[in-house]
Amino acid sequence: MNRNRYCVIMCGGVGSRFWPFSRTEMPKQFLDFFGTGRTLLQMTFDRIRPLVEPENILLVTNASYASVVAAQLPEVPAGNILLEPARRNTAPCLCWAAHHIAAKDPDAAILTLPSDHLVLREDAFRSALAEGLSFVESHPALLTLGIRPSNPHTGYGYIQRGAPVEGWPGIMKVKSFTEKPDREMAELFISSGEFFWNAGIFLWTARTILEAFGKFDPDTAALFDRGNSLYGTPEELTFIDRHFSEAPSNSIDYAVMEKADNVYVKTADFGWSDLGSWKALYETSPKTAEGNVTQRCKVLTRDCQGSVFAVTDDKIVVAAGLKDYIVAENGNALLICPIAEEQKIKQMVNDVKSRFGEGYV
Repeated sequence: MNRNRYCVIMCGGVGSRFWPFSRTEMPKQFLDFFGTGRTLLQMTFDRIRPLVEPENILLVTNASYASVVAAQLPEVPAGNILLEPARRNTAPCLCWAAHHIAAKDPDAAILTLPSDHLVLREDAFRSALAEGLSFVESHPALLTLGIRPSNPHTGYGYIQRGAPVEGWPGIMKVKSFTEKPDREMAELFISSGEFFWNAGIFLWTARTILEAFGKFDPDTAALFDRGNSLYGTPEELTFIDRHFSEAPSNSIDYAVMEKADNVYVKTADFGWSDLGSWKALYETSPKTAEGNVTQRCKVLTRDCQGSVFAVTDDKIVVAAGLKDYIVAENGNALLICPIAEEQKIKQMVNDVKSRFGEGYV
């Protein structure tokens, strides 16, 4: 196994689109969504473990989840859990992670991925990543994985492929990024055959991504460059605690990927879902004879179809006449919502927080 290869797993999100099953104190990446005995974070770790040594796997999360992450992945050294003192989206956390890794290994190749996605064909997944790592090790490139779309999904970003790279089947220059198109535009994308879903999985070397930050996100680069003499020393965490919150809140897509001219896409198809919504969970889960999904709970239904039931603490749900609904409960909160209205859940969570306080989210 190549010891210059590293993986950064981002696991600091709050998972508000799965409220109330996912709560601020225990968001979705730390839950066993499929009853396998492994949480989404643990499944992500298991998936990349054959590619990267445990000592080269870093977890970036909010400081409030330190104990949860350590308990779920005791195989990862404590020093590899990077604790963000504030939420600043993906660009600052990945800039920090690149500096942290570069201090240890300036020649590192880095795989970056979210902690809460679903992959059905893991061998194909690892094969795509292995080829991607080889590509960035031999090219000064920023590489993203593009998933072959199966439908005109409007909740995903899209990547338009450009010219192919000679000698690297399935790897092409990126022509453009489009964030969450409307239905008509998504259908045009699908029919063209030039567009792929943006999976939010990135590959680069530490050197290449840090150069890109300096060129395209100079504010973030300047902040973390101030700690160059401290990374890999006991003073690193003190520097981060003092200055991380000063970083602009920005995604890696907007900060770097959409601006850089050395961005490539590796097209792949390995049964991927970002599990970003209740509908995505419904689509990827086993169904009852009535076409319902039950999240490891007792459910008695009559004339219910296409619905999701997720409750906790050995409660039972009895429902009649529901079609395409979400019924989700956890602790002191219960959500009953049409699946078609699920895009409003984040706003509902904000409304709950504003009216009733943090204790309900």
